[in-house]
Amino acid sequence: MNLNATQRHSLTWLAIGAVALAAIWLLAPVLTPFLIGAVLAYVLHPAVERLVAVRVPRLLAVSVVELTAIIVLLAVLLLIVPIISKELPLLREQIPLLADKLNTGLAPWLAQYGINVALDTASIKAFVLKYMDANLEEWLATVLSSARIGGSILLAIIGNAFLVPVVLFYLLMDWPNLARRVREMLPPRRREQVEGFVDECDTMLGQYLRGQLLVMLIMATFYSVGLALFGFDLAVPVGVFTGLAMFIPYVGFGIGLVLALLAGVLQFASLYGVLAVAVVFGIGQLAESLVLTPRLVGERIGLNPLMVIFALLAFGHLFGFIGVLIALPVSALLVVAVRRIRAVYLESQLYKG
Repeated sequence: MNLNATQRHSLTWLAIGAVALAAIWLLAPVLTPFLIGAVLAYVLHPAVERLVAVRVPRLLAVSVVELTAIIVLLAVLLLIVPIISKELPLLREQIPLLADKLNTGLAPWLAQYGINVALDTASIKAFVLKYMDANLEEWLATVLSSARIGGSILLAIIGNAFLVPVVLFYLLMDWPNLARRVREMLPPRRREQVEGFVDECDTMLGQYLRGQLLVMLIMATFYSVGLALFGFDLAVPVGVFTGLAMFIPYVGFGIGLVLALLAGVLQFASLYGVLAVAVVFGIGQLAESLVLTPRLVGERIGLNPLMVIFALLAFGHLFGFIGVLIALPVSALLVVAVRRIRAVYLESQLYKG
């Protein structure tokens, strides 16, 4: 079969693309820290460029931006420390009392409907005393024992924790040169078209990130104020953590909900805490899902509320947890691609007949 130059050119690029996809699939575990570093570099490089523009040495600018990002990340993670440190002692004290209350209050009520439930309070108390009164040495021994079982996973996590900042540093240092080299690889006759597409994608992703950040800040404030109005001692840590963790759709909200329920049950030892959490988080979830995300994120990337929900469900079904994370950014890029394809189609002879 004889192929013309255009067909041979297309087949060559298809072969290169297939090899690249196969390499990515085979090297996925190795590429993970580099991919994370590249995403973080894309997000942080505008801050570096602004500092460089005001004559800050690039090395200092990169160091300041990366250090600030690490501090912010650690601060968000450390928000959970006061929650755990306050709730664990309460949990140790309240679990036996809650078991007794369930036996004396709930069990007789269920017995009226033929449901016989009796909690073994003695076993529950023994379990709590055994595992929640353990000292630091015993907890450390348990962690190390688990680490021996899953040693490779632990090593991979530790390795990535050190490798990602290194990758991020070098990418931020060399970002202008990398962008220039990629641009030089583009065919001259296609360069303007590709650069226009990339610039539009960059604008779209920037709008998505700003919209998502605004949603996170609004929800962090809402949850903190809402829980504080109901008298929660841990209103600010739980509220801020829940709001900031919402960059992971559903998962961040779920973790915050569990922490808030624990705080409510342990502080008030009654249904008041559960009802308070239900009211605050119910209103918050409705506002975030039906108003904030569709308006502040969906509209900025050209997706209506129905398409935002469909994108989250579709990517989650296809790619699991990672799919939920990338659903809206990838959808933003697809919107740009569809706009370009539509514009080309409307100008083509196929459309004009």
